[in-house]
Amino acid sequence: MTAIKHALQRDIFTPNDERLLSIVNVCKAGKKKKNCFLCATVTTERPVQVKVVKVKKSDKGDFYKRQTAWELRELAVVDAKDANKENPEFDLHFEKVYRWVASSTAEKNSFISCIWKLNQRYLRKKIDFVSVSSQLLEESVPSGENQSVAGGDEETLDDYQELNAREEQDIEIMMEGCEYAISNAEAFAEKLSSELQVLDGANIQSIMASEKQVNILMQLLDEALNEVDTIEGKLSSYEEMLQSVKEQMDQISQSNHLIQLSNTNNVRLLDEIEFLVNHMDLSKGHIKALQDGDLSSSKGIEACTDAAEALLQCMNVALRPGHDKLHAVKQQQHLFNDLREQFARRLTNHLNNVFVHQGHDQSATLAQHSVELSLPKHNPLHRDLLRYAKLMEWLKNTQCEKYEGLTGNYVDYIARLYEREIKDFFEVAKIKMTGTTKEGKKFATLPRKESAVKQETESLHGSSGMLTGSTSSLNKLPIQGGGSRRSQSSSLLDMGNMSASDLDVADRTKFDKIFEQVLSELEPLCLAEQDFISKFFKLQQQPSMPGSTAADGEEVDGAVPSRHVGGERPQFTTSEKEMVRLMMNKIFHCIEVELNNLIALGDKIDSFNSLYMLVKMSHHVWTAENVDPASYLSTTLGNVLVTVKRNFDKCISNQIKQMEEVKISKKSKVGILPFVTGIEQFAELAETIFRNAERRGDLDKAYVKLIRAVYFNVEKVANESQKTPRDVVMMENFHHIFSTLSRLKISCLETERKEAKYKYTDHLQSYVIYSLGQPLEKLNHFFEGVEARVAQGVREEEVSYQLAFNKQELRKVIKEYPGKEVKKGLDNLYKKVDKHLCEEENLLQVVWHSMQDEFIRQYKHFVGLIGRCYPGSGITMDFTIQDILEYFSSIAQSH
Repeated sequence: MTAIKHALQRDIFTPNDERLLSIVNVCKAGKKKKNCFLCATVTTERPVQVKVVKVKKSDKGDFYKRQTAWELRELAVVDAKDANKENPEFDLHFEKVYRWVASSTAEKNSFISCIWKLNQRYLRKKIDFVSVSSQLLEESVPSGENQSVAGGDEETLDDYQELNAREEQDIEIMMEGCEYAISNAEAFAEKLSSELQVLDGANIQSIMASEKQVNILMQLLDEALNEVDTIEGKLSSYEEMLQSVKEQMDQISQSNHLIQLSNTNNVRLLDEIEFLVNHMDLSKGHIKALQDGDLSSSKGIEACTDAAEALLQCMNVALRPGHDKLHAVKQQQHLFNDLREQFARRLTNHLNNVFVHQGHDQSATLAQHSVELSLPKHNPLHRDLLRYAKLMEWLKNTQCEKYEGLTGNYVDYIARLYEREIKDFFEVAKIKMTGTTKEGKKFATLPRKESAVKQETESLHGSSGMLTGSTSSLNKLPIQGGGSRRSQSSSLLDMGNMSASDLDVADRTKFDKIFEQVLSELEPLCLAEQDFISKFFKLQQQPSMPGSTAADGEEVDGAVPSRHVGGERPQFTTSEKEMVRLMMNKIFHCIEVELNNLIALGDKIDSFNSLYMLVKMSHHVWTAENVDPASYLSTTLGNVLVTVKRNFDKCISNQIKQMEEVKISKKSKVGILPFVTGIEQFAELAETIFRNAERRGDLDKAYVKLIRAVYFNVEKVANESQKTPRDVVMMENFHHIFSTLSRLKISCLETERKEAKYKYTDHLQSYVIYSLGQPLEKLNHFFEGVEARVAQGVREEEVSYQLAFNKQELRKVIKEYPGKEVKKGLDNLYKKVDKHLCEEENLLQVVWHSMQDEFIRQYKHFVGLIGRCYPGSGITMDFTIQDILEYFSSIAQSH
């Protein structure tokens, strides 16, 4: 360690004028053992700087390099970890904590002791020594004679100072001047001593010579003091003279300050007066417009709007502190309040009258629309009222109570008007759905009064407007073209038993058009009213601009815009959305009830109408949600869509229930079941209705339910059938289902289509085997015995030696089945199959061909056994495969 210390002093610290006092070999705690040295150093020049330097061995060679240096005054804490036990770990707290592990506890203690000494000697700074042995610190304290021992290197530091470069140069020059300085040091020292004595004598003479100069200097100082006293006297007299001038200047300055303050106050007073006059002065024209302005004409409305906005600006002026105590300001505010109350009352009364008159004018058009399937347009009413939109905004900001009262009055008036129009509209729709007048003419061509329309539809509705009465009431209603309407619900059984004309496709198409027209009329009506409410009652965030386009596309002065920037609808706050929703619910409270009544009527007329309604309603809900998902129309149609979906599900459930209740005749063959034919026609109808529909998923789910029910009930009927074999019922019906699904290509039923094919093929094979049985029964029994012997271990070529299965026995059995008898048996089999199969599915030839293949398979099996078990016997069947093909072909052609 001593050699390393000398090397570090020589290579690193001596070039920097530093001395190394202590060194410790350390590595960082918790990391890879990369050793380095911590060195305690001091500078050789004053003021002395004490440092802790980290030195590390270079990676490229064996030399050391200086890595980091800290001033000792930056050190806050020295933590030795444990004062009682030997522990090489210690922490130094500079700007952050550095954790070290010394190579030995002795080196650590020596280094900490050196830090303590340097702190006591040079810094006198409060450094915390934590977990350091008190004995170690006591040994380090210098006192008396022990100071030289305890101080160690520090004492040597004070006694010995290295020569700097200049001192070395002077000594070299001196020694060069004396040749014997090296050889005779004593002579050199004596010479230096004599020269020092000469120099001291010269200094003493110089001091004695300067005494005279000192006396002269003292005399000059006394004269300077006298001059200072004279000058101070003159300055005192001058100060007394300037004191009076100072007092006069103070008075002038105070007078100027008062003048400036007065001017400032006058300017501020003028500014306050101008502020009040400019912001709280309402022109006579505006006052006259507020008191007597014409609220009927466009110019009068515009003048009143400008006056109301000016009044609002005057009332909303932010008064400065103290303005509200001025008498003139109070008078002006009182005038503004009176004008506001007076104009708000005039505006409220006028708009209430407008609501009433417009409601009466709109009622005059009800007679015209009562016999047509259309709703009156409210665009003229909206256009007239939108002229007052800015005044409504003013009323909302100034008189909230009157605004809310006016809002309630509008809702009451318009709700009664809409209720009459909508109920009449739905009455016409219901009558158009159920038929025409008794004379057979179209109902729409006969003008009728509202009471007559209601009287004719009383048989369909109770007092509450809900559907009442039994199915028989529909039978009494006349229909177009004469006759009575089919009142019972449609079913798959009905579809399977009726022709295309009986299905009354025209009636369903007519219902679809009427229902579509009802929704198409309601949609623009609700959207237009909601748009008007948001604009007229200012229930939107973005302010309106005058001179915009009205609802009908005409330019209206002072109206709010009906076309929004970028095609977007107005954005509402949460409370405004809620207010619009409540107003729309009150205005159109009867729409949902009437729609549900109409849906119930359509479902009562024909349960398959629910398919049409589901598609149409889904489309309109989708359209409404794209326009505005939170609109009243979207919410209402969504609620009604739930009812339509329930009716659709109920329709599907009824079809399944009717399948389960089907009964078959015990005396006639089954054939294609009616609900199997019905599911085909239902699928064709549904595919036509749901083409490009938004809710295709509902139909797919219904398909799966129906087809599963069909499969279950086909099997149920097949098991119960007594006249027709079970395999025939299954084969024919599943063949029909497979053909239908293959033709319609319904993707969600692909699994069911494959299942139908499998069931059809499986039962076809089963029926063929069952019907064909054992056409060569004795021969079949004979060869079964042969196969049993072979299974018992008898070799095939040795079977002919068995007594019961010798060649003579085989010839006897073959002789019993000549070709003529085989053909006769097959002919009887054909007749039997013909009785089992129905004509609609036309599977006779398919079954007959399968029987032919099965018969040939058995024939080949027998021939193969003869060849293997009776080789060389020359025994053959009485007929060949060609004969079999001829038998089957001739039998099929003869029938």
